[in-house]
Amino acid sequence: MTDYIILAIPVFFLLIGVEILVDRMRHTGYYRLNDAISNLNAGITEQVTGVFAKLIVVGIYIWVYESLRINTIPNNIFTWVGLFLGIDLFYYWFHRLAHEVNVLWGGHVVHHQSEEYNLSVALRQGAFQKFGSFAFYLPLALIGFDPLMFVVIGQWQTIYQFWIHTRMIGKLHPAIEYVFNTPSHHRVHHGRNPIYIDRNHGGTLIIWDRLFGTFQEEQEEVVYGITTPLQTWNPLRAQLDIWKDMAITIGRAKGIRHKLGILFQAPGWMPEELGGPILPKAVDPLTNKKFDVRIPPSWHAYVLVSFLLILGGASFFLFSLEELNIRQQLLAAAMVLWSITAMGLILEKQRLAFLAEGIRLLATPVVIWWCSGQMLAAGITTGIMLLSLLCWPVLFRDSRSN
Repeated sequence: MTDYIILAIPVFFLLIGVEILVDRMRHTGYYRLNDAISNLNAGITEQVTGVFAKLIVVGIYIWVYESLRINTIPNNIFTWVGLFLGIDLFYYWFHRLAHEVNVLWGGHVVHHQSEEYNLSVALRQGAFQKFGSFAFYLPLALIGFDPLMFVVIGQWQTIYQFWIHTRMIGKLHPAIEYVFNTPSHHRVHHGRNPIYIDRNHGGTLIIWDRLFGTFQEEQEEVVYGITTPLQTWNPLRAQLDIWKDMAITIGRAKGIRHKLGILFQAPGWMPEELGGPILPKAVDPLTNKKFDVRIPPSWHAYVLVSFLLILGGASFFLFSLEELNIRQQLLAAAMVLWSITAMGLILEKQRLAFLAEGIRLLATPVVIWWCSGQMLAAGITTGIMLLSLLCWPVLFRDSRSN
């Protein structure tokens, strides 16, 4: 089964590069290095962990289709159109409930954490989201839609949503804006302005929002992000902080009804003994202050070069899965996650950053050798890691002067 999303990754990065170039030429300031790398690190986390999660969620769909389906729908053009509409409709309801039910929001919130809006945000995904979303599509398996068709259309629906994460494209022709999800509609969805919260949940089509009363036109300038900003570049915290906070709140709540309310009420809901619901506040785009950590220019250069190397390694891992056994897959995935976490710590000037980075530099050649069995690849990597170590005196000097 072809994974079209992985095949599309080079195109995604090409378009991100073009958008960055246009951003620099126009001086629009839509990109910040730390934010963009944080977005891409979240995407890497989702893809690397998704290697193992997909076996579960797709497997359940296949099991329902093979064991419980009430019909076998033939493969023709009408089936493809019908399945596309079904997937897009069920995606709308999952996406809407992911904003209205806290336990589902826990998997989806990662996608909304960025305070910028550009194509890199499209790749910012939650590693736990698929465990909440897959159940919404099981009626399609029960009806009798073939799993292969389901996976193919689901992937292309996801790929479609990449291009709408941009501020470079204004409103399109009214006919397109009426039917399809567009950059204008999706900018609204990512806004934390009170009038924009929980609006425009459509995937490919916006007609579901018009039909079910959740549509909002883009009007005032959008302030991006979530009502309680994440304030970290650490990719693991981006995925896990909300679950930690949820667990703490459940522990403080009194009674099973209030504890379940933390899980199944809307995000921000609190029982009265904990202060009651947290309501969104008005935000001013002129005075809104985004999370940022100032680091020396040499650190920026180091992180950028290191990230590109990590990205290459993660891509190689995703394209070489069939050649690795499960232990090699787990080790390679852990190495990738450790590496991007080290980058996040450096971007925050954390005290543990140099320790985490040192472990990464020493462990990477060993992992590459163990997974590939090729001394040449491990030797080249060792050389790159040693060159990185030579940069450390400069980084330490710059850290003391800033």
